[in-house]
Amino acid sequence: MIAVELRKLLISRRTWVTILLIDALPTLVAVLLAVTDIGPRPGQGPAFLSAVLTDGTLFPLAALAIVLPLFMPVAVAVVAGDSVAGEAQAGTLRYVLTRPVGRTRLLVAKLVSVLAFVLLAVVVVAVFGYVVGRLLLGTGDATTLVTGISGTSLTSTQLVERTLMAVVYVSLSMLSVAAIALLLSTFTDSPLGAALGALVFLIASTLLLTLDAAAVLQPYLPTRYWLSFVDLFRDPILWRDLVRGVLLQGAYVVVFLGAAWANFTTKDITS
Repeated sequence: MIAVELRKLLISRRTWVTILLIDALPTLVAVLLAVTDIGPRPGQGPAFLSAVLTDGTLFPLAALAIVLPLFMPVAVAVVAGDSVAGEAQAGTLRYVLTRPVGRTRLLVAKLVSVLAFVLLAVVVVAVFGYVVGRLLLGTGDATTLVTGISGTSLTSTQLVERTLMAVVYVSLSMLSVAAIALLLSTFTDSPLGAALGALVFLIASTLLLTLDAAAVLQPYLPTRYWLSFVDLFRDPILWRDLVRGVLLQGAYVVVFLGAAWANFTTKDITS
């Protein structure tokens, strides 16, 4: 079942079109930076964007920061929202469950497929950003790139290691989005409704982060620590928000996936 879902994901035109669209904005930004040679001041704009003019090898991190607030969550919500609701809308969910496939096994297969999409999308953005950054912005001296964040330099090995850690952190953040959309997907036969429900939840979180009156809620909002991967590129690494982000995203994943399992394994399947 898992192999079937992964094969459907990899051969789906929607998967690759979605990833291509996610990469379109960072590519446009890289082209504009290369043509104009004008970047934001340090501390302004997406993380790392002020540094990539001197070395394009950090553009993968800038690309992740560009797509993380909106484009990546939208893509993940659409894919996860379609996982169960799409089968119900097409009228195939009931047929699939008539075969010797338990509901838990089916839900696990859907989850693995969504997780594969999350990892694939994040890795492709990072790799594509690296290629585009090197081609359009050059290589330069990688140690000067981190100076704008921490005031010190990092070796090339440290830079690679921390970039991989950032990819894992961003993937975990997007997995919480997938968990929310997957839960909603078990409640409705509309993939669009499940995706929009997850996006409404995330948009509300983002808005509440800007509201002083919601200060008591802000440490528990899912989008609160999304961009904390920037702290990986300080020297020494500032672990506080990173640890809080991992724990918060892990809690969202466990709670929402547990709720999705509880609902899907007990609901009446009529479509």
